[in-house]
Amino acid sequence: MSQSLFSGGAPLAARMRPRSLDEVIGQDKALLPGSPLQILAKADTENSSHTSILLWGPPGTGKTSIAKAVASSSGRRFVELSAVSTGVKELRDVIEKAKVDQETYGVTTIVFLDEIHRFSKAQQDALLPSVESGGILLIAATTENPSFAVIAPLLSRSLLVRLESLSQAAIADLVRKALVEPRGLGSKVGIDEAALQRIVELSGGDARRALTVLEAAASRVMELSDSSPAVIGLDDVGASLESALVRYDRDGDQHYDTISAFIKSVRGSDADAAIHYLARMLEGGEDPRFIARRLILLASEDIGLADPTALSIAVAAHESVALIGMPEGRIPLAEATIYLALAPKSNSAYLAINQAMEDVKNGFSPTIPASLRSNYLAKSESSEVYKYPHDDPNFVVGQVYVQDVPEYFTPKSSGFEKALVDRWPALRRIIRGK
Repeated sequence: MSQSLFSGGAPLAARMRPRSLDEVIGQDKALLPGSPLQILAKADTENSSHTSILLWGPPGTGKTSIAKAVASSSGRRFVELSAVSTGVKELRDVIEKAKVDQETYGVTTIVFLDEIHRFSKAQQDALLPSVESGGILLIAATTENPSFAVIAPLLSRSLLVRLESLSQAAIADLVRKALVEPRGLGSKVGIDEAALQRIVELSGGDARRALTVLEAAASRVMELSDSSPAVIGLDDVGASLESALVRYDRDGDQHYDTISAFIKSVRGSDADAAIHYLARMLEGGEDPRFIARRLILLASEDIGLADPTALSIAVAAHESVALIGMPEGRIPLAEATIYLALAPKSNSAYLAINQAMEDVKNGFSPTIPASLRSNYLAKSESSEVYKYPHDDPNFVVGQVYVQDVPEYFTPKSSGFEKALVDRWPALRRIIRGK
């Protein structure tokens, strides 16, 4: 049985776009009563808010839908532009038209600029006069951190609204709604719970992706099924899309957020979480050498003397990735990740060098004892004699190496370093005579 699931050729995601802010799902925090967006959506009058907005969030979180809903609810004219295809001339034409409409008809124009982070500084500068004067009401959208992607003058003239990836519950509600609404699939198909859950997982918090997968699965089952209504099963979803959406940007926030979560999972000894974040980075196209370098740093900073072998394991993983490349390089990276996650932890060496460098920067730089210097004349003029530790049966002697040196290294009771908890104070007593 074959039936059309399309309305005027529009994709399901477009048909299900919210028509008002009340229909926007999963952004409760950004749409609280009295929030900038709710105020902006009120009818356009002389007392209305004319503050421009920057919408920052991952793909599929409703940035375009929110902008259109604000324009529709407030009665303002709406112009949609994309920074990918819009030049300064086109932008100035839109601004000029907005000025005419405001002066002639008293109508404010909302200019929705998608992917503003792709605009150059000069292009963003072109927006400033109209944003400042209120000639246009700018709603700009970006998936990048505005602190880095948007010029400071534009940031200072706008309110920043952060949108979050949709929760699994919100995505599930959206799918159920799309199945039954007349502008959606109009109850022409049903879905079993396993298939619904799979779509939720595949979406990665992206509403557009969820509806795209649903539409593809619905088209397939309508084509192949003789039952009415046809029911989408797990196989139909799998045939429509095999892999989940991996949201990762090697140059953006996801790069920094994911490597941070990876390192903190290893530091926290959660091998499963660490492997998950490793997989996300590799699937997202992260440079495996970057990951290996961070593991080397982690082995020194967070494991240190608790397991000195950890550094060798991390270095070996880096060399292995360089030698064999990808995808095989994932295996030594996984091995090193699990080893480091499960290794005993100590940051004593990290703390010691940090404190010592801080003291040096603050002026702690006592004279090097003459007996330790390489200069023969300085040693010959001094009564101090260097004591050779190997001449002592215990291989340690009482001797001043740094005058009034602070106690930088404090061993921790973890792994191999536990043996140093008693050994280091004993050595210190012999060396310093106290």
